[in-house]
Formats: sequence, C-alpha cells, structure tokens
Amino acid sequence: MVTPEEPVPATRREGHFGDRVVTCFAERPASFDAMFRSAVEAHPDRDAVVDGSRRLSFAELDRLVSATAAGYRDLGLEPGCRLGLLIANRWQFLVALLAAVRADLIAVPLSVRAQTLELAYILNDCGARGLVYESGLAGRVPAPDAVPELTLRIGLEGRCDGVDGSSVDSGGATVTFESLLAGAGSSTTAAVGGEEDTAVILYTSGTTGHPKGAMLSHLNIVHSCLHYRHCFRLGPDDRAMLAVPASHVTGLIACIMAPLSAGGAVIVLETFAVPEFLSLAAREAMTMTVMVPAMYKLCLLRANLPDYDLSAWRVGAYGGAPMPPATIAALADTLPRLALANAYGATETTSPTTVMPLGDKAARSDSVGRSLPCAEVRVMDDDGCEVDRGETGEVWIGGPMVVAGYWNNPQATRDSFVGGFWRSGDIGAMSPDGYLRVFDRKKDMINRGGYKVFSAEVENVLAAHATVAEAAVLSFADPVLGEKILAVVHPRDGVEDRDGLRSFCAARLSDYKVPDRFVFLDRPLPRNANGKLMKAALRESLEVDAGS
Repeated sequence: MVTPEEPVPATRREGHFGDRVVTCFAERPASFDAMFRSAVEAHPDRDAVVDGSRRLSFAELDRLVSATAAGYRDLGLEPGCRLGLLIANRWQFLVALLAAVRADLIAVPLSVRAQTLELAYILNDCGARGLVYESGLAGRVPAPDAVPELTLRIGLEGRCDGVDGSSVDSGGATVTFESLLAGAGSSTTAAVGGEEDTAVILYTSGTTGHPKGAMLSHLNIVHSCLHYRHCFRLGPDDRAMLAVPASHVTGLIACIMAPLSAGGAVIVLETFAVPEFLSLAAREAMTMTVMVPAMYKLCLLRANLPDYDLSAWRVGAYGGAPMPPATIAALADTLPRLALANAYGATETTSPTTVMPLGDKAARSDSVGRSLPCAEVRVMDDDGCEVDRGETGEVWIGGPMVVAGYWNNPQATRDSFVGGFWRSGDIGAMSPDGYLRVFDRKKDMINRGGYKVFSAEVENVLAAHATVAEAAVLSFADPVLGEKILAVVHPRDGVEDRDGLRSFCAARLSDYKVPDRFVFLDRPLPRNANGKLMKAALRESLEVDAGS
C-alpha cells in the first residue's frame, strides 16, 4: 500500500542569484547553522552522532562545534576562507564541517582516496587557506611549494585506511585538531553570512578533464534538507546511517545534514562492509539510509538478512545508478516493511531533485519519482525546446537547490547552466502523471544503426540472470551500423555463460538491443569512491587488456 503523502509546506516564488526566479519554501532558516542550533535547543540530550563507542549528544556536538569554530577564527581563518577537509567517515568530520559553517568559512570536503596531484589541483583551484587532514594521510598532503596559498595545516590524530597516524606533524601540521576541540579559542563564532553565500564547495568526479567545484550555498543546503525531511518524513526519532563517503553530496546532505536538521542521529560507518553495516544497523536501530544500488545487492549476496533485527529500517533510499528490478523484488521479499525510494539528483542540485513517494516504488520500478516541491524539471531537445510528455530529451533542472555555478570556472558555468537551469546530461522522459524516467547519460546512449539503445535497460536485464554478479554495457565502433553493443560481465562463481546470456536477453529485449559481444572479467567492475560505475575507466582497462 502506498503511504499517504505529507502536506507540502507553503511555497512562494523568489528572485535569487541575480537572474533566477525559483520556488522556495516560504518559512525556512537562513542557514544550516540556524537549522542545527534549533535542533540543539529542541533536543540537547538526544544522540546526534554515534561513531563506534563515541556518542555525542546534540549539546556536546554543539559545544565541540563552537570551540572548533572559535579556534578557526583565532588561527586567522576569516569569513569566506576555504578550508579543505581530508577526513574519513568519523565524528571529527562532522565537527570540522559544522564548525566551518558556523565560522562563515567555505568547507571543501576532499575524498580520502584522492592522491597528491588531485589534492593539489583542488586546493589550488579553490585557493584554500587551511586544511584539516588525518595524520594517516599526511604522505598525500601536497608539499608547501605545490600549494603556496595553503598556510594553515591542522593535523588530526587517528587512523585512516589502516595507516597508523601517530605522528601528526609529518605533514607539516601547524596545529592539532585536538587542540581546537579542547576549546582554546575565544573568538565570536556566530554565523552572519547571507543565504546565497557559498557554504561548501564539492568537486565533481568527472570522467574527463579536471574536476569542477560546485558552489553549495546556504539556500541550496537548507532547501535540500527540507526536501529530505518532507519526502522521508525525518524527525527526531530517525537514525540515519552514513555508509557512503561524507565528502560526497549524498553523504554530506542526505546522511549528515538532513537528519541533524531534523533532530535525528547520524550513525557513522567508516568503510562499507556488509557484516559491519548490518550489525551496526541492527544494534543502533537504523531507520534510514541512502546508498547506491550495488550496496543493497551486496547485502543480499553476502548475508542472510533475516538473521539481523532490521525492524526499525523504514526508508532505503538509493541513487547514482538504476536499481535492477531483480534487486528490488528480492529486497521486497526479504524486508517487506522497508520502503525503497529512488532519489535522483547530483552535486549541482545539492542532491535531491526527484524522489519516489514512499511505498510507490514497486509499481513504478522504471521511474526515479516525482519532482520535489521546489524543484522544476524540464525535458528538452537538442535545440533547447521542451518536448511533450512521454518523449525523450535531456533533463534540465531548476530550483533553489541548484547551485549558482562552478567555483573559479565561468566557462563551465556558462556551458552547464541556462536561465537558472542545470543541464544534467541525462536522457529522460516525463510521464503524463509527472513521474520522471532517466534512461542513460547522454554520452552513454548507443546509436545502433539509427536505433537508440539505453545501456541501463540492457544492464537491468543482464543483472537479473543467475550467473551475473554485475554488468556494464558499452558501445564499440562498427563500419556499417556506426555502433554496436558490448556487454562486460563480472560472472558469479566464474560461470561464463555467453550463449545463455544472449538467449536470456533475446527473450526480454528487442533484437537490436541484444549485446553483440560479451566480455567476461574475473574482477569486479571499477567504481569510484561513491560506488558509481566508472565506464571510462572500464573502457580504458579493456583496451589495456586487449593490448597486453
């Protein structure tokens, strides 16, 4: 049964970012810090963060945030300064982030999987003045002459990726993060910036060229938190699992900021592994999480879910890739009380744009849901004209959650933003009743002799075959048809059933959609830190294998 929807809070049209007119929530806090302070006032003694044996109440988290924000100011970080955060999923990340917001700094979360050259590019591009980094990652921190504007280095003791981080000064730390937590600072820490000011810069993980820094403002973040709170009905009784990287927009907004803004708890999992995730979910009565589909499938493959008490788990949201119908069906059978909800968005939209209403997924497994209250979604053709409902085109997204542009990159901003809408690069269609379907990335759509083939459709069929652990669909050049279809399969238990897969696809797909070639890999398909399939890297590895 579909769960009845909550009434939509009052909205109104407002002008923002110079030339945009967008639908906004009429009643809202001016900043995320204001949201967090309200939660502290309402729920001072409730859990805010659970990280292993460390539990922080809202009052304790607020005290640490204030002390750290004061420390930032005393160290010379003024409002608007960029502060890099090279910290894994641990409670200190939340403190460092919220303190930056409270001190009117611009936080720049960095992937702990990034290497020295990548870090140097981002730190230089945003002109970071400071960096908080785990001591176990000191060897990756760029040398001073590689990042001349980075004058403040704050070392955080501890471990990352199993590296012993006992010597925080090995990366040239100016001060330790622990000294900030101790509350030595004395500066005023009240946030006074405007809601259009940038609060966070998130660098997109593009497959080509340098990453671009999306500028997330307080206006963006507040609306995304309110959207999550509305569509998932988040409240103080919710306990959200941070199982994806905190440095990614999903971890940052959906799993940290949204539940905290609602007075709920954040349960921190440093690295996703099925037994640890399920044990922690059961022990802490997890109610909500947002993960990529591959993580849900791993839970089905590597554990017997009824062995764990997951009775509190009410929302299982996902995004970043389509959820194969076979996985949806298996989860529905195993966890019938769990509401699966596809959440479609991007870094540039501060995460959510459309969300499947709770309980509605089984009937619309091919959809990513309906537009959120303040989101505007248009499907456009190559000439920039909106197409009729049911027809395919590029998905353009507008609203108060859409960032103003990319930091220090006006050309990329002009290329990607038109009239306040962000051009997603996704091919989709809107149904007559307002449900969005996303078929493929524009660049991943295969043109086989004039027929459009969406790789996700073929991948979903392959994923339903018993011998397939995971699969990806690519194109390869053909002198007659232009492009043909290549299926790359990581088989389960090493079973390479080429003929069986071809017959399986032929029974379920139009003949022109059946893969022309199959390649079997004895290793998992490459994914980035957020669990997304990296097709460019996969194609490159196949070329290397072919040439070796």
